[in-house]
Amino acid sequence: MTSTMQLTMVKGTIPVALSRRVCCQCQASLWPPWRIGFFAPVPLVRRVSSERVATLRVSCIKATESDVVEGESGGFADIETSYTCVMKFGGSSVANAERMREVANLILSFPEERPIIVLSAMGKTTNMLLLAGEKAVSCGVTMADSIDELSIIKDLHLRTVEELGVDRNAIEKHLEELEQLLKGIAMMKELTPRTQDYLVSFGECMSTRIFAAYLNTLGIRARQYDAFEMGIITSDDFTNADILEATYPAVAKRLHSDWVCDPAIPIVTGFLGKARKSCAVTTLGRGGSDLTATTIGKALGLPEIQVWKDVDGVLTCDPNICPQAKPVPYLTFDEAAELAYFGAQVLHPQSMRPARESDIPVRVKNSYNPKAPGTLIAKTRDMSKALLTSIVLKRNVTMLDIVSTRMLGQFGFLAKVFSIFEELGISVDVVATSEVSISLTLDPSKLWSRELIQQELDYVVEELEKIAVVNLLKTRSIISLIGNVQRSSLILEKAFHVLRTLGVTVQMISQGASKVNISLVVNDSEAEQCVRALHKAFFESELFELENECIPGNGSVPALS
Repeated sequence: MTSTMQLTMVKGTIPVALSRRVCCQCQASLWPPWRIGFFAPVPLVRRVSSERVATLRVSCIKATESDVVEGESGGFADIETSYTCVMKFGGSSVANAERMREVANLILSFPEERPIIVLSAMGKTTNMLLLAGEKAVSCGVTMADSIDELSIIKDLHLRTVEELGVDRNAIEKHLEELEQLLKGIAMMKELTPRTQDYLVSFGECMSTRIFAAYLNTLGIRARQYDAFEMGIITSDDFTNADILEATYPAVAKRLHSDWVCDPAIPIVTGFLGKARKSCAVTTLGRGGSDLTATTIGKALGLPEIQVWKDVDGVLTCDPNICPQAKPVPYLTFDEAAELAYFGAQVLHPQSMRPARESDIPVRVKNSYNPKAPGTLIAKTRDMSKALLTSIVLKRNVTMLDIVSTRMLGQFGFLAKVFSIFEELGISVDVVATSEVSISLTLDPSKLWSRELIQQELDYVVEELEKIAVVNLLKTRSIISLIGNVQRSSLILEKAFHVLRTLGVTVQMISQGASKVNISLVVNDSEAEQCVRALHKAFFESELFELENECIPGNGSVPALS
């Protein structure tokens, strides 16, 4: 039988939610404070009054299953929130045994937290799985078990479990299934999107099992979850599935009920889901573990979502282009979404949506440098002194100049143009229009969407030429200036002065409805030089240098003005 509490209402004004519950008869603590490594059974609570404000007398009784009271949404209405945050760690953060030890120590360094852990695959495992699948298509069944990438994956994971002192049984079954899957791909001589999603899922499934087993060897109770069995429900768009609304109540119910029965740290596979119609494993696109983390945060209504990367937060520029790039202390959800979509690799393009909808702040931190303040992403921030937040470069973009063959005033021209893109399911990045012409860009190398192949481009041009003169321009880049667009005149004045000095011609400019982004299209060959010069002008000169703001640590989120 499970211990619970009988609540007797007396006069008073003390809220029901007490920080510590004590039996009035034996003075025993019914719910010891949380400590990492110690999980006390969470008592079930029977409500004896609909009033939410009262002084409580608490006495120990035995509970039956009928004592559990569920709220209208199916959740356990009288149980205090069991988790305090989501902590997501990327592939580089769990790349080997040493890094897994560091992540475990990092989690232990926040004993006040009750985290849900979301993990990516170890290191470059996802890339190697994709390469192994491609090789299996043409290598033949007898050679499938000799694929180099398969050997590397096996060696990495078996070496990791050995160094961590984890039982090999945690992953041996998955390694055997992976080898059989590659043989099946070799036999069929094809790798469909559905099979590809199942193939890459092995990375997260193994990393989470290793890490959960390691925490348990340390005496920290942990439970592994495959996201596709936990309630992450998606569309059937393999390789780039969308998370459906049914996910949120399903995830909340599963995690809360498991916590009540047997409290343990959840170790969840990022990047994965289950298709609603086919029930097959799906993936959320590259970087989809960020989306998994924010989805869980929204489902449980948690105070904070932490995304641990290998950089000191979101930076003012790609450090590979500009080594002088600086961390950005604060971002809004809109700024973060624009940064992600236009090429910043630190966040998944769709990951901000669940956090923005539920107004949960996202903190981006560095697992290699936990003391760095990182970046806090929230609904609003003080923009009074902000000019430019970050510069993002998106390479290998295709640009189309489309000019109507009809006279001025032709109606339906824009509708006809975009219906062609809709037919092929091709999204447009940046648009600039006039009455008889359109300039737009397409991204042929979308990491979070399907590849835009040459045949599709040829078909687009062929269809557009029926109603317009089309000029196809490849090898272009989009430079996105993310910042305070209300001061766009000052931003553009400075930017065009820099570009004029370099002798660079801007081929297209777009601001449009975005409140945080101005996009400039230039030649690929000039792009990096432009970005370095713009960064120097906006972030390395005294006039435009960012304020040296500090972010509090992992405690409560500060109020943003």
